[in-house]
Amino acid sequence: MTTRSMKEDDSLDDFSHREITLDGVAKTVHVAGSGPAVIVMTEMPGISPHVARFSRWVRDAGFTVYMPSLFGRDGAVANADEGAEVFRRACVSAEFRAFAGKGVANQSSPVTQWLRSLARLAHQECAGPGVGASGMWWTGNVALSLMLGAAVWGPVVAGGGGV
Repeated sequence: MTTRSMKEDDSLDDFSHREITLDGVAKTVHVAGSGPAVIVMTEMPGISPHVARFSRWVRDAGFTVYMPSLFGRDGAVANADEGAEVFRRACVSAEFRAFAGKGVANQSSPVTQWLRSLARLAHQECAGPGVGASGMWWTGNVALSLMLGAAVWGPVVAGGGGV
């Protein structure tokens, strides 16, 4: 096992970097491992070395990890200004807003719909009884909402302290 610094950018070189298009939207998804699928949704400001380390723990426990790039620079140690900018962009993005206007209650955000499609794809590729989904801090509510899709059997809402 390679020891990686949590204070330096992580190249994610032990993940396959796949461009996956679902529902007409393409996103990079970092995939590693074998076994039942687990979608690891990053905390803000993106896929940090801490999130990558957590994903490796999941992979090493016998799962196939799907780690979608939702915001930020993948593998980066973000500084405060960069993190604040990612947060501002995500908060005003229509992709992440579930309630963009009147009359849209009970409608999932576009990113949640895309992640449900990713869960269906991951389930097809990995089989097993269902897909796990782990959301960290800001994406924790997304993990819970993925349970509404038939493919996700186990959501986990993670808090942090340097995962």
